[in-house]
Amino acid sequence: MSYKAKIHDMRGEIRAMNKLIPQTAAAFGDLSKVAKDSPHLSVKEKEYVALGIAVAERCEPCINFHVEALMKAGATREELGDVLSMCIQMGGGPALMYAAHALACWDELATPAD
Repeated sequence: MSYKAKIHDMRGEIRAMNKLIPQTAAAFGDLSKVAKDSPHLSVKEKEYVALGIAVAERCEPCINFHVEALMKAGATREELGDVLSMCIQMGGGPALMYAAHALACWDELATPAD
């Protein structure tokens, strides 16, 4: 399955869950907004932190969403490489595997649709 399809499918799963537990979903959304609205780091920097945690936690859907968000925030592939290097340095072999997912997701999303 492509990363684009994984992102699309995960969004559908989240929408279904949000309907089941709307108060929890709204509270999580509020938490995300507050964390991103802090003025001390840019959205891009915060997304890099989130991606690092996603790699460390081995959460492929999180990796996909944060790679997509990084692209929207103006990140570059070279910056991504630096962050993934730190993930691997801190997380060893498992981080290497999930960092590879992050790079593959980036490369797929960066490729224009046919």
